[in-house]
Amino acid sequence: MGSSTVDFESPSQSATRRIAGLERAGSDGGAAPGKAATRVSLRVLTVNTHKGFTFLTGKFVLHALRDAVRKVGADVVFLQEVQGTHTGHAQRFPTWPQAPQYEFLADEIWPEFAYGQNAVYPGGDHGNALLSRYPIAHWKNHDVSISGPERRGMLHCALDVPGCALPVHAICVHLGLRETHRHRQLALLCDLIHREVPADAPLIVAGDFNDWRRNAHRILARGAGLHEVFVQAHGRAARTFPVGFPMLQLDRIYVRNVGAHSPVALPRQPWTRLSDHAPLAAEIVL
Repeated sequence: MGSSTVDFESPSQSATRRIAGLERAGSDGGAAPGKAATRVSLRVLTVNTHKGFTFLTGKFVLHALRDAVRKVGADVVFLQEVQGTHTGHAQRFPTWPQAPQYEFLADEIWPEFAYGQNAVYPGGDHGNALLSRYPIAHWKNHDVSISGPERRGMLHCALDVPGCALPVHAICVHLGLRETHRHRQLALLCDLIHREVPADAPLIVAGDFNDWRRNAHRILARGAGLHEVFVQAHGRAARTFPVGFPMLQLDRIYVRNVGAHSPVALPRQPWTRLSDHAPLAAEIVL
């Protein structure tokens, strides 16, 4: 695969890239000679869970998805299309968890989580969720649905990360399928950031942007000062859809006010069997 794909590499290559990213962050011009600046590092993961089902066969794979998410070792996980409740699936699938999917995925690894309910229908609901190793000081779900039956949201959380002087703001995003909707939703995202995120606070915006025309980079750079981790590293956003043969650059990790950042390589398997989107991960030094 070229550099525009999800950069699947071996675990040793992934570790090398992670260390390189941390070394770059340590070379702070304000640090004393011979001493690296102490910085806080976060590993983040974003994945569209497809409600716990495979893309083509419709097999229920939430348990395998939980194992895969755990192995990434992320501190903060951005989830899209995560199921809150579904009475029909609970009756049909013997291994359907009693807890909402986001609680099941969090389990004992991520003690803090927030869920933004976007779509409600007879017998169930789904939306975005954020899992965190660190306290979520406050959170709010923003309904950015434009028109018609398609329901979309942005989940904004402020995290208290030890060693970080300011709260880290994290926004989990799932934008619409129609380009006109996405343009309006990106404007709403910029408005949200101006209104709720201090200008000097660390900010991470990640999720499924459905931005196959690649308009979000320009809009978010001009409107909110955001830049995308994979674009900065490779010149292009990662191709994440469809997961078996990624062609479209739909998923993103944008940052602002961070010290350094680098993509984290993920193995191709088992992710190709777990959703319709490939996941993205990054190491971010605050």
